Amino acid sequence: MRVLILGATGPCGILLVKEALGASHTVVIFARSPDKLPEEIRNDTRVTVLKGDLNDESALSVAMENVDAVLSALGPKLSCGTYPSGEPLAHGYSLIIKVMVAHNVKRLIALGTPSITDPHDKQSLKWSLVVGGIKTLVPAVYSDIVAVGNTIRTEGDALDWTIVRVPFLTDSNSRDVVAGHVGDGKTGTTLTRVGFAAFVVQELADNKWVKDAPMITVV
Repeated sequence: MRVLILGATGPCGILLVKEALGASHTVVIFARSPDKLPEEIRNDTRVTVLKGDLNDESALSVAMENVDAVLSALGPKLSCGTYPSGEPLAHGYSLIIKVMVAHNVKRLIALGTPSITDPHDKQSLKWSLVVGGIKTLVPAVYSDIVAVGNTIRTEGDALDWTIVRVPFLTDSNSRDVVAGHVGDGKTGTTLTRVGFAAFVVQELADNKWVKDAPMITVV
């Protein structure tokens, strides 16, 4: 497959690119700062790197040409301890979905967090406390990530989307994950970044969680 990877310059994104290449996919990277990519990725002949912002429809349209799926490691980032208002990430996804529809690209696998709820979730005191803390301490982040989930579910109705919700991320090397939902007794509180990347690429092949928002954690 030819996959467009967003958020490729971050820790999860870099691993996602490597995982996709390891699965014999060709990769298009659309990034605001391509210079942050490791040299080995920038020089790989299977990788096309394009510079652009998520609010640039024409540049994003070029990146979407002849793409089979979009894999996103985009997530909210605090800058100097602050986060912009106006839900910029959700607005970015709105444009991504618009361009996907225009190019007849159906498959979207996107990073999310437990702040995005799912009908299959069960009551969990620990996650209620964590999500409540985020809502209190960084309300703009909470608002944006919740809006991301709403945007994908509503505006992406014509897509085969999966929102991969992740807990606290670590840099351990374990690739083994369990997928479920909040409060189901199976999922925990941590996940390795490489586990996220491996799950996304495997889900691209399996399509087990289409129109669902699984929570994935270490086994």
